[in-house]
Amino acid sequence: MDAKIASLIEKLRQTHHLDDAEYLELIENRTPEAADLLAQRAVEARQPIYGTTVFTRGLIEISNICKNDCLYCGIRRSNHNVERYRLEPDVIVACAQEGYQLGFRTIVLQGGEDAYFSDEVLGDIVRRIVATCPDTAVTLSMGERSRDSYQRLFDAGASRYLLRHETADRRHYELLHPKEMSWERRMRCLHDLRDIGYQVGAGFMVGSPYQTTRHLAQEMRFVEDFKPDMCGIGPFIPHHDTPFRDEPAGTLELTCYLLSIIRLIYPPILLPATTALGTIDPRGREKGMLAGANVVMPNLSPVAVRKQYELYDNKICTGEESAQCRGCLGLRMTLIGYELAVDRGDIRK
Repeated sequence: MDAKIASLIEKLRQTHHLDDAEYLELIENRTPEAADLLAQRAVEARQPIYGTTVFTRGLIEISNICKNDCLYCGIRRSNHNVERYRLEPDVIVACAQEGYQLGFRTIVLQGGEDAYFSDEVLGDIVRRIVATCPDTAVTLSMGERSRDSYQRLFDAGASRYLLRHETADRRHYELLHPKEMSWERRMRCLHDLRDIGYQVGAGFMVGSPYQTTRHLAQEMRFVEDFKPDMCGIGPFIPHHDTPFRDEPAGTLELTCYLLSIIRLIYPPILLPATTALGTIDPRGREKGMLAGANVVMPNLSPVAVRKQYELYDNKICTGEESAQCRGCLGLRMTLIGYELAVDRGDIRK
């Protein structure tokens, strides 16, 4: 391994900081040997904080109706080939309660930006879950909303919010989104969420169209500066009904490399081994865990609608019942020396 790269990894391990040029060099000059050392150091950094515990988040995809037209997303507004659906509040609450019985202590409500889920409707769902699932954290991933909306949902009992920023570079954001969407607004939402008191999750795609190594170095700077409580990264996977249908997918190799870097930047961070990782490689989630991740997000949505929440092609686990999904993941984690926790899985700062 190049001595300079080994030195940068050691500096990052000790100081949790590199300058922009050093991040760029570390990413541009990656090798299998560098990836192995990074992964080893990432696991060492995670061990005293989380041990071999893997936190689970039960994901309920509550609607694939979305007002936005993001160029990479399979449920974008202008995709008329999608069979749209919206789960009724009673169904959402029942899915959460089933997840609770299976051992989930975090429920994630995720959906497109669907106007049906007003503060009143969504707030009532949150209150019902909190009341019937003791010691459970409710996480929302429902896109951009006003600060007042975020506050009302926080007051209803939601304690976490996931809002992937997709890219830390304004110009790159504009290449991935329609003109009516704003990078500044996305960043303002993240800061509003933090100011209100949420545990905040951000995230970005690896290998998205127009992404350069310099962009990835900016992502590392964003993690270092903002320090999200959770950072969801996964490889870009094209969807056949989007303008990016013919773009190449991101890679497992680069995603795992960045997971390791992020763990060293901010050791307490919650890092999911995403479904997208499992989609591009049968052992992708296990490899993500061995690179420094510590969260998995099994699907609790009704099986009948899972195939319709298709953000990208060939998404895995669309036919499994909730218990099957958790059981499968539990076995996969056990085989690599980890165990699923029955725990809210709060960040341990």
